[in-house]
Amino acid sequence: MSTASPLQAAPAIVSPVVVAVHVTAPGAKSGMLPLVTLAIGFVMAMLDVTVVNVGLSSIAKNLATPLSMLVWIVDGYTLTFAAMLMVGGALADRFGAKRIYLLGLLLFVIASLLCGAAPNGVMLVAARLLQGVGAAFFMPSSLSLLTHVYEDDRVRARMLGVWSATVGGAAAVGPLVGGVLIHAFGWRSVFLINVPVGLLGLVMAARMIPEIDRHMRALRISSHLLGVLMLAALSFVLIQGPVYGWSSQPILIALAVTLGALMWLIQRERHGTMPLLPRALFATPQFAAANGIGFLINFGVYGQFFFLSLFLQQARGTDALQTGLQLLPMMAVIFAGNLLSGRMTAHWGPRLPLALGLTVGALFCALQMALTPHTPYWMLAVAGALANLGVATAIPAMTTAVMQVAGKTNANSAAAALNANRQIGALVGVAVMGAVLHTFGSWLVRVCLSYGFIAGAYALALLLVLRYITAGTATAAGAAAQAAQLAAAGE
Repeated sequence: MSTASPLQAAPAIVSPVVVAVHVTAPGAKSGMLPLVTLAIGFVMAMLDVTVVNVGLSSIAKNLATPLSMLVWIVDGYTLTFAAMLMVGGALADRFGAKRIYLLGLLLFVIASLLCGAAPNGVMLVAARLLQGVGAAFFMPSSLSLLTHVYEDDRVRARMLGVWSATVGGAAAVGPLVGGVLIHAFGWRSVFLINVPVGLLGLVMAARMIPEIDRHMRALRISSHLLGVLMLAALSFVLIQGPVYGWSSQPILIALAVTLGALMWLIQRERHGTMPLLPRALFATPQFAAANGIGFLINFGVYGQFFFLSLFLQQARGTDALQTGLQLLPMMAVIFAGNLLSGRMTAHWGPRLPLALGLTVGALFCALQMALTPHTPYWMLAVAGALANLGVATAIPAMTTAVMQVAGKTNANSAAAALNANRQIGALVGVAVMGAVLHTFGSWLVRVCLSYGFIAGAYALALLLVLRYITAGTATAAGAAAQAAQLAAAGE
């Protein structure tokens, strides 16, 4: 197996979560069952990202929710996941990865039950917020536990490859699974199916997965709370801005809170004694650039998926099942792009696959600005698939670029920052697409603006690549191998 191939563990719709892996667990079990056990929760959480988008029109009709509420239903999960991701990793270090994994999975199951039983949009949003907290707790721990279960390096590498393939496959079939469930049982089924599956995962993890050593780690609650406040206020501005008016008092107050919390957090990071991120990471602009690229890529990917799901159902008249089927070829190419990127990065470094992938993504998203509700499906599918193929080629190379800067010492912190920035990009992308849909009534204008924003995001990311990302051929294979051991697929 190529040393870079596990980088496919970062499919375009999922953000990788990075954890330490170099401690073995005495008495750990072997075979495929531990991998299946830990994959249950991860795949469940990932599917909930995709199937919810497919079910948005059904939710809107059943619960009579406005467009802004639909954006909150999608972004609520992303908001708490992004805000609590680093907290989840720190808690796993302090209290044990298995304990936090089980706690997170239990929260996710309870939240899924609440989602399925939600009588209105407000309750559904609240349950989605809780889902994000659960996912932020168990997702950083899942690969950490997996890599401790398999003590032999070769076995571990093989299992990481299987894990990557599982995640990539789930990403591809997610919209179809959602469409089938919604068509047969209604939108509540996409949440309620998590309850028996999650309970099975809890029982299996409690019995199959060993405890691993704890590592005391400083937990700056105040800094994390500032991050939560900033993201919540930013979400309010972007989602409710079209509803209240961009110059209304609530929006201006929320904007002031956003900027104030951001400035305070930056001040604490620059001058505090225990920053969330090691200051050594910022010694080179490549780290900041790679994080910016991650933000912009997820802005485009998640924004496109949100917009396209509504476009297919509301503008072209497809139901949930038809939407899942039509999205399938556009999602299936993600796995191929991840595989291609790993091989390209190992041979030529991260710069080439990043530049090539983002160029393709920007070009074909720009072409989609001319889509209409009457455009033949095959044209939409080809353009969407090629755009996703390009971006999927860029994502693993982006992870490798971060690893080149971080080295072994700061790899976990660097990747945690990348994951958080990617989730924030997803949150902003969905919110911006919602603002476009809310502000303009014509689908021609909506399509042109939405895909224009997405193409612009990819083009800006390309400029960051050309300006700051070096070829790094000599170190790319080592960084790719390190990323393969440290990165798990994740949103």
